[in-house]
Amino acid sequence: QVQLQESGPGLVKPSQTLSLTCTISGDSITIDNYYYSWIRQPPGKGLEWMGGLNSSGNTYYSPSLTFKSRTSISRDTSKNQIILQLSSVTPEDTAVYYCARARTRVILSKAVGSWGQGTLVTVSA
Repeated sequence: QVQLQESGPGLVKPSQTLSLTCTISGDSITIDNYYYSWIRQPPGKGLEWMGGLNSSGNTYYSPSLTFKSRTSISRDTSKNQIILQLSSVTPEDTAVYYCARARTRVILSKAVGSWGQGTLVTVSA
């Protein structure tokens, strides 16, 4: 059974770049035609799909102006990891960040696919 685990700093200062890693176990990220996504949930708000990549390494990003030009998603196949970088963060980027795997490109429900437990990132000076 596949498992996903997010990791990274819990506190980031404004204007810095947030970097998170999702380590996948139980399956290779390069096979089986899955999509791997980053999704976040700000306090008191709904899930926001940020973007992801497929098993071939093609990347997809949300068109949302909230983070469209600030998001970069990549992978390290040697470590079976998906990496998120969000630049120029502000306190509005404070959220629980999740990685997930599904057969669909966009994931907006925890009922779809497999999810990590999430990691809280706070943006504060």
